Amino acid sequence: MKLFTVLKNIWSIKELRERILYTLGLLLVYRIGTFVVLPGVVPAALDKAAQSRGANDLLGLINIFTGGAFNNAAIFALGVMPYITASIIVQLLGFAVPYFQRLQTKEGESGRKRLNQITRLLTVAITLVQGGGYLQLIRSIPGGVSPNISDGLFWFANIIILTAGTIFCMWLGERITDKGVGNGISLIIMAGIIARLPQSFAFEFQKLFSDNKLLLFFVEIALLFVIVMATILVIQGVRRIPIQFAKRMVGRTGGGLPAASARDFLPLKVNSAGVMPIIFAQALMFLPATAFQYISGSGQSQSGRIHMFNDIYSLGYNVVFFLLIVIFTYVYTALMVSPTSYSDYLKRNNAFVPGVKPGEATSDYIDNIMTRITLPGAIFLGLIGILPSIAATFGVNQQFALFFGGTTLLIMVGVALDTLQVIESYLLTQKYDGLIKSGRIQGRAGSGVQIGQP
Repeated sequence: MKLFTVLKNIWSIKELRERILYTLGLLLVYRIGTFVVLPGVVPAALDKAAQSRGANDLLGLINIFTGGAFNNAAIFALGVMPYITASIIVQLLGFAVPYFQRLQTKEGESGRKRLNQITRLLTVAITLVQGGGYLQLIRSIPGGVSPNISDGLFWFANIIILTAGTIFCMWLGERITDKGVGNGISLIIMAGIIARLPQSFAFEFQKLFSDNKLLLFFVEIALLFVIVMATILVIQGVRRIPIQFAKRMVGRTGGGLPAASARDFLPLKVNSAGVMPIIFAQALMFLPATAFQYISGSGQSQSGRIHMFNDIYSLGYNVVFFLLIVIFTYVYTALMVSPTSYSDYLKRNNAFVPGVKPGEATSDYIDNIMTRITLPGAIFLGLIGILPSIAATFGVNQQFALFFGGTTLLIMVGVALDTLQVIESYLLTQKYDGLIKSGRIQGRAGSGVQIGQP
């Protein structure tokens, strides 16, 4: 009954109801676009090629992120992935290039608008490059392109359509962020991932039911539930460093009473890097297979190496993938979390960590804690990244195994938490109960003293 009460409360808030319906409407538009095939493409040939590749190919992983649009050769085949790539590049430039640092930190709203414009232009450039590679992939499939269309028209028309499709997806994401619920780009990616879940779920059920192993299916669902709960705990997990604001005299000098010092805490997240280390590691894993394809006279050994880096369930792929995730977690955390910024913040606000001297000692103290809590966070991310391979090793269908971990699980859990946090905020401001009986849903932003993006 609690569920129906919550749904009734959500529906009774006009602004929240309109935002949810607006979000669902735009996501429906996106889903329709994933089935509109590019002109000159033969869908039957693409389906045959996708089935021959199987689910263990890196291209199959891209297909999940785009909700099947990649294998469909749809107008949204590239989805918002070029935009994500452009955003990551601009973000990294903010750490290395003074011009981008100034736009991020010192120029306020005008700097943010300028960064958005640069990101959009870079998205177009990346889409043109990736679109050309994607069209080349379609042309390499026997019978993938209709003989009734010329090569020139096929390339010219479809490169424009793919670019326009990505820009339209980007626009949908921005509209959802402004007038909907949650982060639009993240919701579009999650919508594509969830769209593949029922099919994988049903296939696994039919497979085990036909083999008279229905009990094993329920065991898999229970394990998936446990993994999701563990992921939520790590995403929301923080190490709270208690801080205390210095006492201030109230009244005349010598005649006043000291005010009670305020207490708070600095929340250091166990997983400060989020999903970015897995994204970086996966992007890097694309490079060897791509490079080997351009090596002339590839022998049997090169074919084996290509297979290792192209098969997301192979042992070699997962060992390298795990190590890259751990390394990138430390690198990205070092870029995102600056102990010096925390120390300076405390000094400016007349606050201190009890038992630790202000200044450099505080910075070193925070850095040591951050280093210690990042290790279990990095190992957990690495395990999440290779969990699909572990699940597949124990007999789980490869398509269904992808939902046992990796980027798909982290995106679904993280975006779901953020969206539910927005909905709960609306409920609480309207004097309704939250979505859960005790406590409050926290997204990836956390709580406590927030210093911002160092």
